[in-house]
Parts: sequence; C-alpha cells; structure tokens
Amino acid sequence: MKNIIIYYPFTVAANPKSGSAIRPVEMIKAFEAYAKKNDLELHIISGTSTERRQQWNKLVEEKKYEQTLFCYSENQTIPLWLTDPGHIPKDWKIDKDVFQTLKKHHVPIGVFYRDVYWKFDELYSLKGLKKFIMQTIYKKEEKFYGKYMHTIFLPSDAMGKYVNINTAKMALPPGGRFTEIKTNSNAIGKPFKGIYVGGINNDDYGLPTLVESFALLNKDGIKGELVIVCREDEYTELSDSDKEKLAKPYIDLKHVSGAELQQVYTEVDFAFIPRKRSIYNDFAVPIKLVEYLTAGLPIIATNCSAQEDFILSGPYGVITEDDAASLVQGMQDIQPHFETYKRNIEQSFLQQHAWNERAEQAAQALIGGQQ
Repeated sequence: MKNIIIYYPFTVAANPKSGSAIRPVEMIKAFEAYAKKNDLELHIISGTSTERRQQWNKLVEEKKYEQTLFCYSENQTIPLWLTDPGHIPKDWKIDKDVFQTLKKHHVPIGVFYRDVYWKFDELYSLKGLKKFIMQTIYKKEEKFYGKYMHTIFLPSDAMGKYVNINTAKMALPPGGRFTEIKTNSNAIGKPFKGIYVGGINNDDYGLPTLVESFALLNKDGIKGELVIVCREDEYTELSDSDKEKLAKPYIDLKHVSGAELQQVYTEVDFAFIPRKRSIYNDFAVPIKLVEYLTAGLPIIATNCSAQEDFILSGPYGVITEDDAASLVQGMQDIQPHFETYKRNIEQSFLQQHAWNERAEQAAQALIGGQQ
C-alpha cells in the first residue's frame, strides 16, 4: 500500500501551547485526513534520535520506503542534530540515513524551515565563541537540507531571501483548525471591545503602543475596551510602573487558555496584532493570526509584510502603521466594514487557510497530481 512519511526530529508536544508546538500536531492531523482521503498509509517518525532509529529500522525491514510517495518534515529553532535531551545526540546519523535512503529511492522530501532568528544579532542572544559555534552548525544544517530536500516550506515568501538553501521554496503559513466558524451576527459594540493575546514582556510585540493607543482613544470618554490575555508569570515580573499602565477602567487583564480563552473570543469584537515593524517581523506569521480568524474575529494589525498580505487576502481586517495614532485610526476604520470582514472570514478563510489545506498544498508541491 502506498504511504507518506512524516519525519519530525524531535518529540511532539502532548499538550501544545506555543505556535511552534501547535504546528507539528496540526500537520499530523491534516496529513491523517489527506491519507484517509487518498487511501494511503501514514507513517510518523518522531521522538529522540534513539526512538527515531527504532521506528525507521522497522520501516526499512518492511521496505515501506519503496511505496512512499513523499516525506514531510519540520525542523525546530535549534539544529536537528541537537534536539535530544541535553542537546547531545545519541544517534547523530539517523537523520542522514533517513533522508539519504529516501532520496536514493526518488522520494521527494519537504521540510518546514521554521526560523532564521540566528541570523539577526539583535535577536540571537548568544555571544562570542558559543555564538560562532552555533551559527556554524546552523549553516551546516542549511547545507544538509540543500542536499536532500525537494522543497523548503517557509512561514512566508518574504523569509525566502534569508534562507541559504538552494532548492525550491514555498510559503506554508500556519492554518486554521478545520471547524465550523461561528461568527455572531452582532454589530460592533459601543464601546467596542478588542483583544490582545500574547507576550507582555517584549516591546517588539507592540503591547505598549497598543496600550498607548487606547489611552489616546479614551482621553475624552471610553469609546473602546481592551482585553489583554497573557501568562500570569509574565505579569508578575512587570515593574510597578508597567502594571500601573495596565490598571485602567477600560483594560481587562486575564490569564486564561483553552476553552476559557475560546469563551473570551466570543465576548469581543475584534483582535489586535500590533507588532513593531522590523526585518524579522516582516516575514513572521504569528499563529495568533489564524487563531483569531478561526474564532471568527476581524483583525487590526500593523503593516509587517507577511501578516499584512495574509489579512488583505480576505480581506479579514485593517492594516495600520506601528504607532499609537495609526492604531486609533485602525479602530475607527474597522467599524464601517466590520460585518464585511466577518462575512469574509466565515466564507473564505478555512477554504484557503485551514491546516488540511496546508497538507494539500505541501503534497501538491512535492508530487503534483501524482498518486
């Protein structure tokens, strides 16, 4: 029976919370649906290098690779050889053995190449010799993928010029959970209510600018309210002055996740992604973007290129500059088109951007229409 292989050189999170942990789980579900639809077996190889060796040896014994249509893989934010506990590989040859064998049998392999933060001095915190060694390993990983990969999948097209891998590249941004999007028919509230979910300890995420924009909006009376959802430990670590900035009658701070967060989404009008514009943020596609859209929420986002392209493809919301006055303008601009954005989300978002569609797109890139 023909099959496809998912190869993850890491242990898949049992209860994923971050975007980088959610993606591998959702892509497994999407490829399970793809395999069922096309009457294929799905083989998943993941875990520590020792566990991957055991799983791979079983496939080799059964010669499953002779019937493999394609292999989908992902890397992490550390090189694939360092994903074992303690970052010390027990079996440093397993990844080469898998990819070499598959390529020898003409199996196209694609890898989702997650991040290039290590190429930016302002983002990569290591210094001196440690930094040099790690960047050398990252460059070795790029060459490794260049040798074996048919296609490099990226969060966005804009990231491509920073990836030094000489093979086909294709954007495969995060997707939405395949579910029925239930946007309520309510008109925008008065005062309206927006939501920000994410980090509060890094100005790059844009929360200080968003808080400033609400102070500007509400200087003559409350026209809008802001729900901020963050981790409790991040809030605890804030300075007293930063906590004071959040202690406003129009700001509601919550520490929720899962079903509780889904409930909060039903109580707000729209969502914010106020990231500061930078080279790195220009090619990043936050997982929160698709989470908001899956919840049926229009978005006000800053003009970082990749998220701007994604939102305007609907359109699913409003794009602003990354300053407080522009965000206020965005809150005003979204109101006359609010119901149109909600309708666009309901009608086209999952058709174009569900995780299941991402699996279809990856398969198309690797094998075209062949089965």
